[in-house]
Amino acid sequence: MYLNFFNLKKEPFNITPDPELLFLSPSHKEALAAVIYGVKQRKGFIAIIGEVGVGKTTILRSFLDKANKQQLKTIYLFNANLSFKALLRTLYQGLGLTPENEDIYEMVDRLHHQLIEEYRAGNNVVLVIDEAQNMPVETLENLRMLSNLETATDKLIQVVFSGQPEFEEKLNGPSLRQFKQRIVISVRILPLTAKESRAYIEHRLAKTALGDPELFSSGALKKIIDRANGIPRVINILCDNCLITSFGNQQKQVSSKVAGEIIGEFHREKPSRLARQLALPAALLLLCLFLLFLWDHLHPLDKSSAAVRPQVSVEPLPASGAKASPPAQSSQSPHPAELASSEQPAAGDGDQQGVRKVVRRGDTLASLIKQNYGVVNRRLIRLVKQHNPNIVNENVIVEGDRIVFPER
Repeated sequence: MYLNFFNLKKEPFNITPDPELLFLSPSHKEALAAVIYGVKQRKGFIAIIGEVGVGKTTILRSFLDKANKQQLKTIYLFNANLSFKALLRTLYQGLGLTPENEDIYEMVDRLHHQLIEEYRAGNNVVLVIDEAQNMPVETLENLRMLSNLETATDKLIQVVFSGQPEFEEKLNGPSLRQFKQRIVISVRILPLTAKESRAYIEHRLAKTALGDPELFSSGALKKIIDRANGIPRVINILCDNCLITSFGNQQKQVSSKVAGEIIGEFHREKPSRLARQLALPAALLLLCLFLLFLWDHLHPLDKSSAAVRPQVSVEPLPASGAKASPPAQSSQSPHPAELASSEQPAAGDGDQQGVRKVVRRGDTLASLIKQNYGVVNRRLIRLVKQHNPNIVNENVIVEGDRIVFPER
């Protein structure tokens, strides 16, 4: 939504992996080189370990983007939480096979013959397992059978595991000690240093900017780098929201003040681990109390308790034929100045709370969000679009339309 304003050809801080914007720190270079070498030399099992958001998937996508697709048959597994039989079915599907029966050993035997055919044809089969820490221990134990599929010199299938440190902890368990010995290459991707984080931001801007890429003040960069702790995904989220907010403010450069606002908003959206652990029990407790309240009112204990109810003071009903007015609305006609206002309660929207604003000439969705909430970011844009199905493109709003801005 801000590309033209900042003279950019594409979004520089999109959180989806983009091999075109790949930034290689020393540990990223090592990981990419390890994957290329391990697959090319048919080493078998390869593991990439790293914290959430450090760029493991980006490394894999970069490798696959540059690989020889005529000789490399890749099967990408996004959901690692599979049984071994389900994993074999996925391999069969990737190789264009149909299981003749559900016996695991016969499935592995037929897979072995198919891999030999691929090897004779000069093809290399690669199974990429993302989020490998989610794979059950039993499945990992059975995966050792695939490492036995080999010729006298080469492995017939290469398996690249990409996982968080929990995957490494799982491998250190006693039941997987034999499996761990089969991993020939293991590399770790480290968070960026402060110097590398600045270079990362500058690299992405240089790749996407059509003009001067200095869109962040030095103070803003320092705050973002300090908060991100070297995690590229966090850098992307903070920088992208900073650009959205600056666009809403019609500022050509992200200031230190804007960066501080976004970082504060980011902190509020990230509850502590203790808060997350307590959230479900608290919700269940509230639900139980609500159900008890309903039961008490729908099923009085005895007649005497029911007889007491009429003593509770209530408002008199309107006279026959008269229409009851909602208590929150005044029966008097609104003042002309109120009718002229572009901000009105969002009436008629059921449980949708908030205000309506009339789009005026020169308004943008970002500027209206900024006026209403005091800040603009991706989360608020999604929230407003959810309550306004007529807004298909966040860059296009029509003068005279009414937009609902729900409560945060």
